[in-house]
Amino acid sequence: MLVLLPPSEGKAPSGRGAPLKPESLSLPGLAEARRAVLDELVELCAADEEKAAEVLGLSEGLRGEIAKNTELRTAGTRPAGQIYTGVLYDALDLASLDASAKKRAARSLLAFSGLWGAVRVTDRIPSYRCSMGVRLPGLGALGAHWRAPMAAVLPEVAGGGLVLDLRSAAYAAAWKPKGEVAERTASVRVLHAPTRKVVSHFNKATKGRIVRSLMESGAVPSGPAELVEALRELGYVVEVAAPGGAGKAWTLDVLVSEVH
Repeated sequence: MLVLLPPSEGKAPSGRGAPLKPESLSLPGLAEARRAVLDELVELCAADEEKAAEVLGLSEGLRGEIAKNTELRTAGTRPAGQIYTGVLYDALDLASLDASAKKRAARSLLAFSGLWGAVRVTDRIPSYRCSMGVRLPGLGALGAHWRAPMAAVLPEVAGGGLVLDLRSAAYAAAWKPKGEVAERTASVRVLHAPTRKVVSHFNKATKGRIVRSLMESGAVPSGPAELVEALRELGYVVEVAAPGGAGKAWTLDVLVSEVH
């Protein structure tokens, strides 16, 4: 099972570990595309703070993020699962998983990123600011920049098992499973049961809890239908939208009564 996660806008400070070693990151087929984004991002932030703030969409209160980006090559690092601190990752709470669940998470979880493309939660990275929605002056829109490298690398990473897609739309734009991989891909929406509306905060929190439940249970669903069964056994209320034909992904609606 491969679980595709968004990153988070909120991030922990860079750690005290060794600086970034790009060659140590998972998915080495993305190395050249990563280098291109890293080089331009560091150069932009070092050369022109006003331009960098505009490109990155930063308010006055977030100007410190620009200085952080200038130090990406020398700052300390932490595992990506510790760098990302948003609602989904708080609910997932990787640090509190038992040893077996942590091993499953290390194998299964892949966090997408405007800067890195995608990384394992165990990959050591510095704190940074660069969302997938950014359009760099030289490289253009990052979603488009990542499509070809991702298309070359991700099908092999997905292997022959289930792909559970929990990404937001901006990050889903960087890689859309196709063909046979799409047929064993399931995307999840979390809906407030009485209204059938998506509410951002509990949508993210519930997705984090779903991943945690799967890691703790040791369930290894082989495809979307088996995922539905596993989630129902774990106590989730799941409705299924059947795929629209060959080469199409499944959509699962997880219904939650309480917003928390």
